[in-house]
Amino acid sequence: MNKSSVSSFRLPPAVVVLLRHALPEVAGRTVTAITAEVPAYAEAFAGEMGAKIEGAVRAALAMFLNLIARVEHADPARGAPMEPALEGAYALGRGEAKYGRSLDALLAAYRVGARVAWRDMARISVEAGVDALTVTEFAELVFAYIDELSAASVAGHADELASTVRARRRNLERLGRALIEAEPPHALVAAAEAAEWAPPGTLTAVLLPERAVGNLIDLLDPRTLHVDADGERAVLLVPEAHGAGRAHLIRLLAGREVVVGPARPWERAAESYARADRALAMGLSGDTEEHLVALLLGADPGALADLRARALAPLAGEGEASRAKLADTLRSWLRHQGRREEIAAELFVHPQTVRYRVTRLRELYGDRLRDPDWLVMLTVALAA
Repeated sequence: MNKSSVSSFRLPPAVVVLLRHALPEVAGRTVTAITAEVPAYAEAFAGEMGAKIEGAVRAALAMFLNLIARVEHADPARGAPMEPALEGAYALGRGEAKYGRSLDALLAAYRVGARVAWRDMARISVEAGVDALTVTEFAELVFAYIDELSAASVAGHADELASTVRARRRNLERLGRALIEAEPPHALVAAAEAAEWAPPGTLTAVLLPERAVGNLIDLLDPRTLHVDADGERAVLLVPEAHGAGRAHLIRLLAGREVVVGPARPWERAAESYARADRALAMGLSGDTEEHLVALLLGADPGALADLRARALAPLAGEGEASRAKLADTLRSWLRHQGRREEIAAELFVHPQTVRYRVTRLRELYGDRLRDPDWLVMLTVALAA
């Protein structure tokens, strides 16, 4: 309210007394009107709660009358007369947000309440002989007062929503971290409930630079979880990215600097993250499903080195150049199941050269080239 407007306003004390006396009736009619015109409040105003709200309306109107009556005698030490009313309106706004009611309903209630309360107060003032100019000024002050209460409630509503959003964001971050750290199932369920997050069937880990998250996350399922891995790298846990959903995700990520883990049941999202993280450490990118052999071979580098040494031991006596050519020929021979023309085409040599090298391989390996276990070992060793 404009302080100069309040200080210049004069309402006869006898009229103020009449208005105070009428407050219970005015408050009752105000609540009735709000209940009828703002459906969102019909249930809230019923029963015991209605009586409490009616009391709050009466207190707000009484505060206004106190403000008018005490202007000339205000004690600076007692603080601003409006503060209690504004604090109450702010708390009301926060409470409305907590109960999930919209700002539209709250402001509509203020408008209806102001109209009905003013109609009654104006009638009482006119009947008491207040002149038209004073009634007009009184109206301005009433609606200015309601505007300030509305603004305070709007601020409370906005603050509560912002606080709720921040709290949920923190809970979602905790849930995402719990998932990639493979916390026990009961802890994951509790974290999901705290975050008000409906678990999907599967989650797929996507590793990408933190700077790229903003342009991407809005394109993904709204339940996607975002975990800041180290300030520079982020982890997105994308729901339902399996089957056709995975194909869509891969298309969406095409051309981006990402590593995509496999889809896993949501409680086992840590498995998807672990594979994607391992692929990244190996310098791989894109869809890890396309790098399964490399991932498998890289799981135990020491074991792979030992296997290679054993599998290629028969070539140890050859010269370096010959050993390399024979290893290439053996790899192609395994890949093309001995088809000489295809081996020659792949190696860019004459078929007779292939025949010569294969003969030499048979001399060095003997029956081992017909042993299934040895063929598997050679295939793995030469795939690296």
